[in-house]
Amino acid sequence: MTRTVKTGAGAGRRPLWAYAPMAALAVFFLFPIVFMLVSSLKTDRQIFADLTSLRAFLPVGELSLDNYTAVFARVPVGRFLLNSVLVTGMIVGLGLIVNSLCGYALARMRWGGRKLVFAFIIATLVVPFETIVVPLLYLVANLPWVGFDGLTPVLEQGWLNSYRVQVVPFVGNAFAVFLFAQYFKSLPPGLEEAARMDGAGWFQIYRRIIVPLSTPVFATVAILTFVTSPGTWNAYLWPLMTVQSEELRPVMVGVQYFFQLDTAWGEVMAYISMITVPVVAVFLAFQRAFMQSIADSGMKD
Repeated sequence: MTRTVKTGAGAGRRPLWAYAPMAALAVFFLFPIVFMLVSSLKTDRQIFADLTSLRAFLPVGELSLDNYTAVFARVPVGRFLLNSVLVTGMIVGLGLIVNSLCGYALARMRWGGRKLVFAFIIATLVVPFETIVVPLLYLVANLPWVGFDGLTPVLEQGWLNSYRVQVVPFVGNAFAVFLFAQYFKSLPPGLEEAARMDGAGWFQIYRRIIVPLSTPVFATVAILTFVTSPGTWNAYLWPLMTVQSEELRPVMVGVQYFFQLDTAWGEVMAYISMITVPVVAVFLAFQRAFMQSIADSGMKD
């Protein structure tokens, strides 16, 4: 009995119908985004008139860019975007350094109490941010800070209404530490042992061996921090409580500007569309490394 084995370009290909469920799921999740983008081009009257039909997802009717023009007239979009970019960039950048070093110490070094510390870090994952927001607010309102009056250092009281109150509390991330530690544990110990024999220190091993081999997990942590951290791009509750100056507010706080008087839903959709673009851009930039990290995690024991 002979058996035919497919080779060449057609080998391993799935039939088109096998992709139908994934395509249907993708379309389902794209509906809100399509509705948002299409509605941002319509007047409020047109939006509500189209809600009862598929026209709500189609660029038909009274279309214009007036909503985007009105957004810039109502909200200092440029300033809000700059604030969010600065805060998010600092949290992600500092977080990658701090959390990866912490994960490296927990995964590759041997010291007393290491497992207990790791267990405590993991335990903090079950504590919602909303349960600690009031004590954290009281803490940052009373922390000292060294400011400058010209060239003279001045001791200030409280961190409220500043960039530091939006950045420092969110640099450390328990889930990021967990991801780094688990990934670092999977790296072959032989490379590290060889480096130790050549006289390399712990930090040299981390910088020259561990980091270059861990690009996928760094990309994964960067994406997850960017999207899910309560202090980054999607931050609303914390900056609303700690920042009063319009010059320091991030983009999500700007949403409330559209609900102060008569709600203009077309302008709301236009504003949300504008602040969604950076999230999509970041994911597209890191998606290959992100998927590689998931694939590597699935292959490791």
